[in-house]
Amino acid sequence: MNDSSSSSRMARYQRPLLIAGAVVLLAAPFVAYPIFLMKLLCFALLAASLNLLVGYVGLLSFGHAMFFGSAAYGTAHAVKVWGFDPALGVAFGVVVAAAIGAITGLLAIRRAGIAFSMITLASAQLVYFIALRSPFTGGEDGIQSVPRGHLFGVIDLANNTTLYYVVMLAVVAAFWLIWRIVYSPFGQVLTAIRDNEPRAISLGYRVNRYKLLAFTLSAALAGLAGGMKSIVFQIATLNDVSWVTSGEALLMGIVGGLQTLLGPVAGAIVVVTMANSLSSIAEAVLIVQGAVFVLVVMLFRRGIVGEINAYLARRRPGNATH
Repeated sequence: MNDSSSSSRMARYQRPLLIAGAVVLLAAPFVAYPIFLMKLLCFALLAASLNLLVGYVGLLSFGHAMFFGSAAYGTAHAVKVWGFDPALGVAFGVVVAAAIGAITGLLAIRRAGIAFSMITLASAQLVYFIALRSPFTGGEDGIQSVPRGHLFGVIDLANNTTLYYVVMLAVVAAFWLIWRIVYSPFGQVLTAIRDNEPRAISLGYRVNRYKLLAFTLSAALAGLAGGMKSIVFQIATLNDVSWVTSGEALLMGIVGGLQTLLGPVAGAIVVVTMANSLSSIAEAVLIVQGAVFVLVVMLFRRGIVGEINAYLARRRPGNATH
């Protein structure tokens, strides 16, 4: 099968999937609780930001909650204390997360493998203790009663359904940006670095610059998720910067499928739904999550979306002879 026929077949399948996805997103708040849906969207974006780093650059971060949580605190403080418009408050949170990402990245990209991961974890713990001890974060109480306000002074975000559509548009735009990054020449260089870094260096690419930019972009996207989360739940807490949140983001990516654009969405649906269903027995959540992680690693190593993609690839005409 030639490339043109393969591309046309792919486009033919993608169009109805995109239409179906749009219909589901638009109709969802009339079927499910909008707050739960917004939580799904925020964590799907957090997992997608981590997947951009792990799946497409090959950099395993154990501290992505520091970007998610720092943006949540930044947004909450800007909106509640400084009186920022919600959009401006979220933008401020994204800038805070991106700045922390750039600083952390400058340190972390000098190392590879487990050393890189440990630097991100140590940095995340530092941010956690700053949030715990700083007076403007509220300590263990966090920043509570964050006003939702009016978006651009016009759209009242007090209504959950209205806020859902605002969050949905922001998350869809962020996923579109990730798609553009992955399939751009920049994204191809990132993939080359992941697959064979010495070869990328030999070809003349300044690998550390690409890594730092990818790390900062990933931090900014995680910050967008954290900023919107603080508006949705009207609170920023220590849980937002906890290592548990970093672990959940990584779990979502693995369960859904790394190196896939929709894997973080599938993983977020599984993990967040599971956590909500088991909220009455909170001590069982980590046990069940651990069991799910082991099951996926043992039986579905590519994750949910990865296994589906592999199955469809085997079913394509022309593959039967291979």
